[in-house]
Amino acid sequence: MEPAERDAAYAKEALEKATPNYYKIIIEIGCTRTSEELLAIKRSCQFLYKHSLEEDVASHTFGDIRRVYDFFMQLLVAIVSTYRYEGHVIDESGGILEANIIHQIIEKKDFSNDEIIRILSTRSKKQLCVTFNSFRNIYGSTITKVMLALVVILFFKHSTRKII
Repeated sequence: MEPAERDAAYAKEALEKATPNYYKIIIEIGCTRTSEELLAIKRSCQFLYKHSLEEDVASHTFGDIRRVYDFFMQLLVAIVSTYRYEGHVIDESGGILEANIIHQIIEKKDFSNDEIIRILSTRSKKQLCVTFNSFRNIYGSTITKVMLALVVILFFKHSTRKII
């Protein structure tokens, strides 16, 4: 089995199981494969299963993910849908600018803002490293820590609404 076919099979299984642990597989595939590899996986999904990977990711949810984690679903769909630049050119000033944009969006909790999804889904991995390092240098915390804290806040907000 070719690597793209294997990843297509893993993605199909993850979407069929539709639990948070299985979504990690989709995230790993979307974030660790090159644009060419991701394109091959999408073609394999289409050929083997007669389904679009992007449409399947968009339509499969677990629990209340659409309401609580709509931002993360949009990001996940964007990650598997876009064609990332894979070159070596990075933009230090762009990384600083985008770190500030991400910080403003996080501060406002404005997850309907498409700018953060555009940044996280279209930038090369090297450019994202520049942006994340700039964020850490400017704000003293990593983006992952800030985003994890927001996930917890969103989860508890949703949980308390359900109880009341």
